[in-house]
Amino acid sequence: MAPDAASSAGLENAVEAATQSLLDAQRPDGHWLYELEADATIPAEYVLLVHHLAEKPDVALEAKIAVYLRRIQGAHGGWPLFHDGPLDISASVKAYFALKMIGDAIDAPHMRRAREAILAHGGAAGSNVFTRILLALYGVLSWRAVPMMPIEIVLLPRWFPFHLSKISYWARTVIVPLLVLQLDRPRARNPRGVRLDELFVEPAVNVGLAKHAPHQNRHWFRFFRVTDVLLRATDWLMPASLRERAKRTAVEFVSSHLNGEDGLGAIYPAMANLVMMFDALGYPPEHPQRAIARRAIDRLLVIRDDEAYCQPCLSPVWDTALAAHALLESGTPAARRAALAGAEWLRPLQILETAGDWSARRPDVRPGGWAFQYANDHYPDVDDTAVVVMAMDRLAGTADYTRSISRGREWVLGMQSSEGGWGAFEPENTHEYLNNIPFADHGALLDPPTVDVSARCLSMLTQLGASRDDPAVARVTDYLLTHQEANGSWHGRWGMNYIYGTWAALCALNGVGIDAHGSPLIRRSVDWLFQIQNADGGWGEDGDSYRLDYRGHASAPSTASQTAWALLGLMSAGVVDDARVARGVAYLIATQNRAGFWDEPRFTATGFPRVFYLRYHGYAHYFPLWALARYRNLRRAGTRHVAYGL
Repeated sequence: MAPDAASSAGLENAVEAATQSLLDAQRPDGHWLYELEADATIPAEYVLLVHHLAEKPDVALEAKIAVYLRRIQGAHGGWPLFHDGPLDISASVKAYFALKMIGDAIDAPHMRRAREAILAHGGAAGSNVFTRILLALYGVLSWRAVPMMPIEIVLLPRWFPFHLSKISYWARTVIVPLLVLQLDRPRARNPRGVRLDELFVEPAVNVGLAKHAPHQNRHWFRFFRVTDVLLRATDWLMPASLRERAKRTAVEFVSSHLNGEDGLGAIYPAMANLVMMFDALGYPPEHPQRAIARRAIDRLLVIRDDEAYCQPCLSPVWDTALAAHALLESGTPAARRAALAGAEWLRPLQILETAGDWSARRPDVRPGGWAFQYANDHYPDVDDTAVVVMAMDRLAGTADYTRSISRGREWVLGMQSSEGGWGAFEPENTHEYLNNIPFADHGALLDPPTVDVSARCLSMLTQLGASRDDPAVARVTDYLLTHQEANGSWHGRWGMNYIYGTWAALCALNGVGIDAHGSPLIRRSVDWLFQIQNADGGWGEDGDSYRLDYRGHASAPSTASQTAWALLGLMSAGVVDDARVARGVAYLIATQNRAGFWDEPRFTATGFPRVFYLRYHGYAHYFPLWALARYRNLRRAGTRHVAYGL
């Protein structure tokens, strides 16, 4: 594609088609909601939950989930954490278990391949803690293969080295109902009597605690392992009255955070654990709390004609805010009207009354954020709030969002951590030693500041008029500059990975007046993006880039969303009139489908690095449109300057 492609019919047609696709996907009330897909773990756990509770299975639904699980099985025989990724033991064990529970014969070719692959990787004994808990509930493993988490930890004072306020919101909502399950140790009903003995290299009864995970410090891990031994040895000494009080406290916590039909924490693992907890406590299916918790799970199901799966959560606020930005970039009257309708849908979802768990560290800060989901008042997130505020600011003059913007900005500022950056849901959630406890083999127990969220907050502040002299702006700018990698990139926590982080950082630094033409630091980042550009003109990166021994970008096939991030980052750095940018634009135009969006089977988002990855189906709708429209707009205007935070 020639550098003057901005005036070409191909570019304009691509923008028009993508705009129409996004307009067609808008719901009547103004919002967008796209599917949010994870690996095999969540749909497999859904099947196993039904059989744990001895609910009457929906045979047609189970058959569709089985079709889905078979389709995403990897060529290696197991199940990966992201598209075309390596086998993951825990995901593979759960998927195999679910298929066997549904009724797939163990001598079926796909089951045989899965079993052989799992055994070749050491067998089910290599499963992570949460999989081990599931297997213990089913009686496959002994509870001695699961780290001790005494329920009395809910009573610990805030100054104690471990306290629930010191772990992330997702860990808190997942763990609290698990504490009750670990105390009562109910046995899954399992009406079909399905077992997994064939997945163990040695008898399952011999499986003990796992070794430390690669991210864990050996010395800390040994300390916590000794603590685990002491807890087991003294467990019988715990006074019954204290244990009962702790149990009541745990139940009170989850009951107060129930969150209606949006579910505890509005995330699947917490919802499922809650339902199992209510069942263990003897709540019948019709009990109001258990019933509403169970309905929340079914809202996550995606059921098609031929297959089905369960989502980890819903993403309407995130999808709506990002779709609005893309449409505002597109700029047609219809696109602007749709963006306004999206903002009007978002307006009443701002959380202005509930002081969520974050307020434990910021008691003097007024609520004012938005959650990721339809409702999650205890856990608004900074990232969504910043993106919503920026969209509303871009609509100034069309509608009055002054109050919403002011309260959102106020809340975001109040959530800034002492080191200058922002975590996603809570400030100062940085007690790194806790990731060394045996229970934290996933390495995602905390919610520390990250580059991508911090960059989004800086983008918001500068778009709203804050200068580099503003103390909050100066602190986060320093945070970003000191967290740049030697090769010029930035790490991305919530999107894959260095492309995502670099896009966010370049947008933010543009807001404080730093661009590639005046800063060697930004020039290095631009050079890095061009160095990793694929031969087809696009950009790609997968979950392997999160490996602990990172030595540079892990090449992966191009995707539309990651190509868009790279282009948006380059344009924010002032790089527009470059043939390599034009090649990226050409890649997007060439790969757009007839429906106006892009086919993107690969995962480009991150739940927890090295553990849990996501495929936002909306990313292939709004991000490429955003990049194409911005390129067109900058070329039309003859400018290199991006005026908005994102």
